[in-house]
Amino acid sequence: MAFKYSSKTDNFLEEQIDPNKEVIDRVTDLSMLRLFEIYLEGCPQLLLQLYTLMEHGPTSFSQYAAIMVSCCAISWSTVDFQIALRKSLPDKNLLSGLCPKLTYFFYKLFTLSSWMMSGVLLLLLNVKIALFLLLFLWFLGIIWAFKNQTHFCASISMEFLYRIVVGFILVFTFFNIKGQNTKCPMSCYYIVRVLATLGILIMFWVCPPPVFNSDYFILISITIVLPLFLGIIFLIVYYGIFHPNRREDKKPDEIDGKPVQRDCRIRYFLME
Repeated sequence: MAFKYSSKTDNFLEEQIDPNKEVIDRVTDLSMLRLFEIYLEGCPQLLLQLYTLMEHGPTSFSQYAAIMVSCCAISWSTVDFQIALRKSLPDKNLLSGLCPKLTYFFYKLFTLSSWMMSGVLLLLLNVKIALFLLLFLWFLGIIWAFKNQTHFCASISMEFLYRIVVGFILVFTFFNIKGQNTKCPMSCYYIVRVLATLGILIMFWVCPPPVFNSDYFILISITIVLPLFLGIIFLIVYYGIFHPNRREDKKPDEIDGKPVQRDCRIRYFLME
């Protein structure tokens, strides 16, 4: 069992939640755990796969297939959680329809793949600088989680662990950790992402690693810049056209974590 509730919560649930709703809630909890698991395991593995590919070259088609599957699995986990979360919240519109789901998926896929390529390129340039950057971004993500004062777990220790995990996810993709308007935070996040990507590419052109032939410089730059550009385009299209709350400007965006200040089971989120 992934979550448990207090006796106080059980009384509330018995009065407010029917069996079907409780099943949906449990599915949402499991979807969140899958999201955490995939990012915690999949992102480091994907970095290692790309690093091996770029340093030693491809040995078989299965390498490309494994990398594509990893990217798609990580990206789809965010789509799956958004679908499950909106089903569990009665005051939220559902994320339904093929176009919204695919747009959201491609936004995550392209921005993630571009950032992964940038990270691997920095690893090839200087391992110490790359690790410092990743740890620094993780630290900033944790600070952001603490600044927002999330209250999603029933104990302080589990709340700290939740914020540490959220900080890790923020290294790779934007994660709305509280029920608030995300326009400004998301804009700042991707501005920093673009600047960091450009900085890595400049280092790549000024101090190229010896493992690369100069003929590949333009190709590698395109494989980083083009997905980032496409990802931002899909982001704008999703939030401008397909977002379920686009006609509810006065309401906060959906939460990639758990809602706050709401009398429902999510306030008593506890991982065992």
